[in-house]
Amino acid sequence: MIKGLHIGLERFGLIVAFAVGFAGSASAEPRSIASLVEEAYQKNPELHFYEQEIAVAQGDKRTAGTWPNPDLSGQIGGKSYNSLGGRFEGTGPVWSVSLTQTFEFPGRVSLRKAIADKQIALAQLGLEQFRVSLRNRIEMLCYRLLAAQDRAAAATEVAQRLRDLISVLVLREPAGPTPLIEMRILQGNAATFNHRAAQALIELQSARFELNLLRGVAVNLPVEVARQNVNLPTLPDSDQLIASSYEKNFDLQSRRSELEQQGFRVRLARNEHWPSVKMGPYTAGENVIDSERELGLSLSVSLPFWNQARGSEDAAKARLNQAEVLLAANLRDVERQIMTAGQSYNQELKELGEDTPQLLEQLRDAAKLADDNYRLGALPISTYTEIQLQYVDTTDAVLSSRIDALQNLSNLEYLSGEQLHDIGLGQHSASQKNTK
Repeated sequence: MIKGLHIGLERFGLIVAFAVGFAGSASAEPRSIASLVEEAYQKNPELHFYEQEIAVAQGDKRTAGTWPNPDLSGQIGGKSYNSLGGRFEGTGPVWSVSLTQTFEFPGRVSLRKAIADKQIALAQLGLEQFRVSLRNRIEMLCYRLLAAQDRAAAATEVAQRLRDLISVLVLREPAGPTPLIEMRILQGNAATFNHRAAQALIELQSARFELNLLRGVAVNLPVEVARQNVNLPTLPDSDQLIASSYEKNFDLQSRRSELEQQGFRVRLARNEHWPSVKMGPYTAGENVIDSERELGLSLSVSLPFWNQARGSEDAAKARLNQAEVLLAANLRDVERQIMTAGQSYNQELKELGEDTPQLLEQLRDAAKLADDNYRLGALPISTYTEIQLQYVDTTDAVLSSRIDALQNLSNLEYLSGEQLHDIGLGQHSASQKNTK
């Protein structure tokens, strides 16, 4: 019975170990985070959508500054001429042709162009906002992928150590219930660590699939992320980050542009109280008894009796008030998010401390030492299993704290608009705006 269970655990362990090795060996040459971000800037399909939004807004601006086409109209008919005495004098054709051009009230075209300019600015902000979000997302996925590899490696290392120990103990003749119980404890721990390694591999594959999706390549394409030093800097003062966000935060910039745009819409609605004028030359003629020609200038204007555009102006003013309220609410929300992310980051940084790498290495050495001493009978089973568990748990806790700290740092960069750490991405690439 012991041998059967041992064989099952060993096979499962070999599968996990093979999966861990395959996850690393099947991938291509390790890529830096910066190179993956640059590739996403070129191939991400959603990025091209935002680029086309700019083209749409630029097309709308050209339309806003274009004069209406002139109107050409004509009439043709016949005329019968009788004298006052009722005598028929003759018949003949009559006709008229007119060409009119619509002239907007002064300032209306300029207001429409100003509204279109703000729409272009909003589209450009949307593109840059997506680029920053894309960069941050790819960076975090790379860190999660590396963390999953470390989790899987730690759990597999301990599981393999337990399997090796079980393969030795199973050959011994059990002398009483104690060796049998210890065997079961080791087998249970091996199964647990195998499961944790499998879960880490699932997380690794999930991060890899999403990373490939953002890069615009095949989802199942192997990718290996090069390891680099994780930069966890000391944060500037929260007031400094908040002050920076007032000028650089994408959401606040968008709200301000929308507010300015809505102000132009109010002015346009007020301008539309005054009607447009249609004016142009006309000519008319008839050939009945005599040949007559008429030349002149036509002028037409609508009289604002029924529709005075009051409703449009009231609606535009209400939307302006809404934009002001949303800007104020967003300011407060950005302040809250910066304070929350900053405090969370500092807490994670404090938990990690400077001696965390040494602690992990010490726990790993202690786990190996415990294995040697347990084989010699100098260490109880409880101490042996506890140090193995502590090594894996501490590795998992440190990696989780580091990921959380990096996520908070990424959020602070997005909220404040400040670059708080460097991944080797060129400034021109990180801040480039497509204005085609």
